Amino acid sequence: MKKLLTLFITAIIAVVIAACGSNSASNSAEETKSASTKEEEKLTIKHKLGETEVQQKPEKVVVFDFGVLDSLDKLGVDVTGVPQDSIPSYLSKYEDAKYENVGGLKELNFEKISEINPDLIIISGRQAEQYEEFTKIAPTIYMGVDTTKYMESFEENTATLGEIFGKETEVEKKVTAIENTMQTVNEKAKATGKNGLIVLINEGKVSAYGPGSRFGIIHDELGVEAADPNIEVSTHGQSVSFEYIVEKNPDYLFVVDRSAVVGGESSAKKTLENDLIKNTKAYKEGNIVYLDPNYWYLSGGGLLSVAEMANEIEKAVK
Repeated sequence: MKKLLTLFITAIIAVVIAACGSNSASNSAEETKSASTKEEEKLTIKHKLGETEVQQKPEKVVVFDFGVLDSLDKLGVDVTGVPQDSIPSYLSKYEDAKYENVGGLKELNFEKISEINPDLIIISGRQAEQYEEFTKIAPTIYMGVDTTKYMESFEENTATLGEIFGKETEVEKKVTAIENTMQTVNEKAKATGKNGLIVLINEGKVSAYGPGSRFGIIHDELGVEAADPNIEVSTHGQSVSFEYIVEKNPDYLFVVDRSAVVGGESSAKKTLENDLIKNTKAYKEGNIVYLDPNYWYLSGGGLLSVAEMANEIEKAVK
């Protein structure tokens, strides 16, 4: 009887040990699978400042480029931190306290960024010099638009966002719609046979921009012939006089009012429409076009801003 009891207990122990071993193996397999899946979700993003390994669908994201913020908003992707000075009016919801304020576009609050402990930081030209400092905190990618190839760069950036946040299909549809609009505007603008000059007004000073510049999409992609194809390409444009504008005598004068979106007062119309400018074809024909600086100056390169930029030019050309 004692022998039978001993054998019975031994058998039970063996079953328990086997079960534990099976569970352990199963747990180990699950852990391996989970680790493997996590590894597969990492992406290597190539950008202007290097290569960065990024976790797909990051949860805590800090964005310093308003064009990228525009695109993420359009795609329904929430962010954690933004620079809350000079936010475009159509993105004013990001001024809310629910979003962490990470400083200004150039006056960066690295202490706040570190506190957030983000999974991803997205920067552009104004923060490029601080790239290495950003990388000490979190994976950082540069997503400024290359204005020498505006649409190509814009499409690359949005495709990258789609890949990172799992929004590839949405990005493709929205970009295709923008491309179609751009083509329509391009054909319409070329059919007019008219040229244009782009100027930025800043506290009474005037700068001109041509092909390949930050506003060159008007010439390069939207089909408006440049009144002066030899304008120096620079971030701040080529400083010009009112006499220069009269000399070039453009059919269209496209105006970006910087002061209206950087804390100053809108003064472009008062500055520009003087007795000299009233002699140009643009003024006489009612073709001085005041562009929305929220799209053109603050947040170019976004899914919404690029679409609206194309719409503004389409409405202007006739």
